[in-house]
Amino acid sequence: QVQLVESGGGLVQAGGSLRLSCTTSGRTFSMLAMGWFRQVPGKEREFVAAIGWGGRNTAYADSVKGRFTISTDNAKTVYLQMNSLKSEDTAVYYCATGRVFGIDARLFDSWGQGTQVSVSA
Repeated sequence: QVQLVESGGGLVQAGGSLRLSCTTSGRTFSMLAMGWFRQVPGKEREFVAAIGWGGRNTAYADSVKGRFTISTDNAKTVYLQMNSLKSEDTAVYYCATGRVFGIDARLFDSWGQGTQVSVSA
């Protein structure tokens, strides 16, 4: 099992930036992909970005492409740099790890508790 802890959420004005971090521990050798998802009350959890082992592959939701960047520095910590934030980016953001690279939440085995991102108009 992999344990994940997100940090970096908060309140920011539209147009601003935030950087989310996700630190992992435990059976991290089983991780081949890491991803970020987000969820607002009453809606399903949606894919935001994913990165493959070693950072060679990345994927983004169309809604964040060009504004968000996913990265990893040592395959145990993953970041989500969020620029030009919009009010519709407001959500709880979750970090996840999986053994297969993809954008489907069902491919991810371990999840963090989430961090709130709020963007004011």
